[in-house]
Order: sequence, then C-alpha cells, then structure tokens
Amino acid sequence: MNIGLQIPSFKAPGGTADIRPKLKKIVKTAEEAGFYSLWVMDHYYQIKGLFGEAYTDPMLEAYTTLGYFAGLTEKVQLGVLVTGVIYRHPAVLMKMVNTLDILSGGRAYFGIGAAWYEEEAKGNGIPYPSTSERFEQLEDQLKLAKALWSSDETSFAGKHFSAPAITNNPRPLSNPHPRIMIGGTGPNKTLRMVAQYADACNIGDWNGTKNMQKALDDIKRHCDSLGRDYDSIEKTCLCTANLSAKDTVGSTIGRIKELSGMGFTHVIFNMPDVYSITSLNTFAKEIIPSMAGL
Repeated sequence: MNIGLQIPSFKAPGGTADIRPKLKKIVKTAEEAGFYSLWVMDHYYQIKGLFGEAYTDPMLEAYTTLGYFAGLTEKVQLGVLVTGVIYRHPAVLMKMVNTLDILSGGRAYFGIGAAWYEEEAKGNGIPYPSTSERFEQLEDQLKLAKALWSSDETSFAGKHFSAPAITNNPRPLSNPHPRIMIGGTGPNKTLRMVAQYADACNIGDWNGTKNMQKALDDIKRHCDSLGRDYDSIEKTCLCTANLSAKDTVGSTIGRIKELSGMGFTHVIFNMPDVYSITSLNTFAKEIIPSMAGL
C-alpha cells in the first residue's frame, strides 16, 4: 500500500512570508517519512468550509507549487489532485506536465478532471461550460495526451480545440509517460474514461464505502466492455486524517486496511494539522511501516 500526502491549505501560521519555509519543511519531512506521493489541489479559491476555511484564504497555483516541490525532493511522486480541464489551454497544459516530469526526474502524475467549482471559475473570469461540454473537453485533453506522448510531433483536432503541430520536445522522462489519473465517480462518463485512457483513478472517501465500491465495480464493467485489464489501473483514494482531533493511529490503520480490502493500492491523506509536522512524524513511525505488507 502506498501512502500519499495532499497539502490542501496554504494558510501558514506565520502568514504569507511563512508559506515557503513551512512548505519546505513539510515536503522534506514527508519524503524522509516515506510518503510515496505529494499532491496539491488545482484551485484559485480555497474550497469554502474545507477544514473551516473561507474561499478568500490563501491558495497557490498548483503547477508552480509542484515545481518548487520537485527541486526539494528526489524520490516522492508529484501530482495535481486533480487538474481542472477548463483552467489552461490543453496544449499549454501538456507542456506544463512534461516540464514537471523532466525537472522532477520522471516523478509526475497527470491528474485531470472535468472541474466542478463554478463560483471559482466565474469569479476569476474563466468560462464555465455545461457539464456535457466540460466532459467533451476532458476527453479531448486525454486524446491529446495519448497522441502527443506516442510521438515527437503530432497534429490533433478534437471537438473543442486543435493543435496543428504540437511537439513533444523534450519528451517526459516517465516511461512510457506520466501516469494519467482521472478523478471522479461519474459512472457513465468519468469511469468509462478511466477504463479507456487512464493509468489510475481517484475516488474520494466522502462518497462512502458503498459508493466507492460501486465506482470500482463500474470501472471493471467498463474495462470488461473495452477489453482493458482492470488490474492494470492503479486505484487511489483521497481521505482525511486528523490525528490532532478525532482520528487515531489505530483508526487510520484500520481505514487503510479496509480500503486495501476493497482493492485500493494508494491512499492519499489530507491532514488539517500538517503545519505542526507532528502528524507526519506519527505516520513515519507508526503508520507507514505497518503498511509494508499490504
């Protein structure tokens, strides 16, 4: 079982000037602790109500932040959980993912989804198309990624954008390419795209165990229909562990074991108290070592 860390808040205790040194401490501690992956959200507003935060609370741009993480680390995998397809031109996004992969030494995931935060998009003047159009844009983006990563140069024309002469120079270092991870649980569109295009899925545990199992079953159904090996898809889950409040080492280990029994192989944790570093040390000493046999 791989254990990941998502940093969803940039509300450093000492204010803006404290963000950089605190992130450096978190990231380096997490790698030393044995975390497999590090993630940030793709938002320009903070999610209202997340761990009691307001939408105006500090938020950093995801790929710039991961570039900083890449320079601080050597082993941990890096990704956005997950990139909103509406926020960047698809060809520019591919260049950003390639750049992250190269500068991290081949450690990038390409997390992608259809986006959902309508208020955030409209508040920043970003077009927010209908649900059906956002999913069409997502499929365009996935097709572009597959086409680009299969050659040094390609011409692409999708439903909503084209790239007549997009190049793959320099090529990413990940072999055969950065792992494509699709976030979401929509049974007919999202999970069909997981089966058709992705190397990994991400399912949040706020959906509840029953719905999480249904999502996995839906992926398998689509895999069977498309002739895809279900076991070739990495099953990741986003959870929250607050060891300073209601959660304990025992309950966290129990939840990981439960998820492992469902078929998840990579559990990513939000930690509301991550800026104290204490939880990272607890994971290092008591939780991550106990996952070695899963």
